[in-house]
Parts: sequence; C-alpha cells; structure tokens
Amino acid sequence: MAFRSNQMCKMIIKKVKEETMAPGVKESLKKFIPNNKVVMGRAKRGLFAGRHIQFGNQISEDGGNKSRRTWKPNVQEKRLFSYIHDRHIRVKVTTHALRCIDKAGGIDEYLLKTPYHKMDTEMGLYWKAEMEKKYEELGKMDVALFSPEDEANFEQGFKDLKLDERAARKEAKLFHSPLCIL
Repeated sequence: MAFRSNQMCKMIIKKVKEETMAPGVKESLKKFIPNNKVVMGRAKRGLFAGRHIQFGNQISEDGGNKSRRTWKPNVQEKRLFSYIHDRHIRVKVTTHALRCIDKAGGIDEYLLKTPYHKMDTEMGLYWKAEMEKKYEELGKMDVALFSPEDEANFEQGFKDLKLDERAARKEAKLFHSPLCIL
C-alpha cells in the first residue's frame, strides 16, 4: 500500500514532537517533500536509499515470449550503531543504502548529510529529524579539553587502581583458600 508524503510529514512531526525540533527543521521538512510523491508501503519501515520495485519483462529462451515481472529491492535487517544516540538502531535497509552509509562514515553522517528530498521513507525522515534534534542538543553542551599531562595522570591513576584491585583479589583468595589455617 502506498502513502502520500504530506501524511508522512505530519506523522514524523508528531513523533519527533514539534516543540523540541531544532529551528527550521519543520519548514525544511515540509519544503522538500512534495505533496504528490507516492512511496511503496514497505519502504516506510526502513532505509531504501531511493530503491523501489522495478518492473520489466521476462523473456523465454525458446520463443521469445514476454511476460511481466517485478524485481524487489534487496532488503536486509541490520543493527547499525549511532554515536549520537550511543546505541544500536535496528533497521531494515537495502544493500545500496548500506553502501551509502559506509561511504558517508556511519548511520549518523548518512542521515545528517542526506537532504530531506532524497530521504523518501518515513523511518529515514524520522531518524533524520531525531539526529538533527540530538545534534543540536550536543552542540549546546560545554566541552572540556585536558592537557596531555592531565591525561597521562588520569591514565596512571587508572593503572594504579587496577593494580590495587588485583592485589585485593589475590589477598581475598589467599584468605579464603582451604590451606589457610587460623
């Protein structure tokens, strides 16, 4: 079943929560999705990167008889890691979209770089709006950078802590061993 993109736009804005969207995202979303674009029904549940059902003829070897046939896109179910959300995202994705994601440098970069008018699935538009919202929040956070000496001190402190834990475990093993007589 196919659906119109203006319905898709309304659903995405509702899911992302309009009041928390970054400024300009709603306008760009509405601007780049034409009202007459029809997308196949199963494509709204994944990232298809422009791939859809193709139609053509199957030609017999003997007589050259032609009969209509279809080619469906190669869809795989994958778990892709999002650094912005710091978790895995389970998504149905075409092999072409996987190559595009690898070329972009990850799911986050793919979704942020792909313009709204090329993102023709509900799930893709939803994750793109979510990424932009999260990216906006991360941009407002303060970042503290440490000097190389401070980093070396932190690393040495972690090593010392690990050695202390090992020593405590050894001591606990000796204390609880059956050879220990009190």
